[in-house]
Amino acid sequence: MHTVTDIATLRERLGEARRQGRRIGLVPTMGNLHDGHLALVAAARARADYVAASIFVNPLQFGAGEDFTGYPRTLDEDRARLEGAGCDLVFAPGHETLYPQGTAAQTTVQVPGVSEGLCGANRPGHFSGVATVVSMLFNLFQPDLACFGSKDFQQLAVIRKLVADLHFPVEIVAVPIVRAADGLALSSRNGYLSAEQRARAPRLYATLCDVRAALEQGTASDEALRRGLARLVEDGFKPDYLALRRHDDLGVVTDDTREAVLLGAAHLGPARLIDNLPVELPR
Repeated sequence: MHTVTDIATLRERLGEARRQGRRIGLVPTMGNLHDGHLALVAAARARADYVAASIFVNPLQFGAGEDFTGYPRTLDEDRARLEGAGCDLVFAPGHETLYPQGTAAQTTVQVPGVSEGLCGANRPGHFSGVATVVSMLFNLFQPDLACFGSKDFQQLAVIRKLVADLHFPVEIVAVPIVRAADGLALSSRNGYLSAEQRARAPRLYATLCDVRAALEQGTASDEALRRGLARLVEDGFKPDYLALRRHDDLGVVTDDTREAVLLGAAHLGPARLIDNLPVELPR
């Protein structure tokens, strides 16, 4: 496995793979890898001949007061895990490589509609930062496909619209959420939880399951969501939102909607946890 930190070498390595006719799969990450990230690598490995990953803690997607400085950097461990998973190349640039003029002077990408509300309301500028760095990575790697986790459902919707609107020739592969045995969605930020908080954290998933069951049994969405929010508060969470949206575009659910998604975000101690479940709404 090759580790690359500069753009010229990255393009050289990828150009060689492309000349060999190899199909390139990209797995963008911010490092501090867990089994959910390795599931992305496995999905890329199953669909591509050459798998490349990026490790870059992107300052543009962190807002004021968020955990950019404290976000775990574990490059040596990450490289070992990626190599063991069959990754061919890792791109681990410094901030000055991608943002040579600094972030304040950086051209940015805005994705309207799907980036608004939900996490977009609570993290201003976050999805612009995501869209900008993903656009940059797509330009640098020119992959045939890129794998993203479904836990960040709104992010996935933003990237799909980005690809469609800017005509990137990249297949977006959505990989199912990987969960711990108790249901908690795997996340690098789970490491912020104390032992007591970690024991409580799966209640977010349990609440989503109960709300989904109520919705699929015909309970009015306002009532089901109200009960879910109250339960999260009782369990010690500080909810950002609990929302029901159309599955395909995160639009407002109507009487004709059948395929929906239930999304939740809540703070538990120092960690902000997000999760989602698909919902089949009754007629």
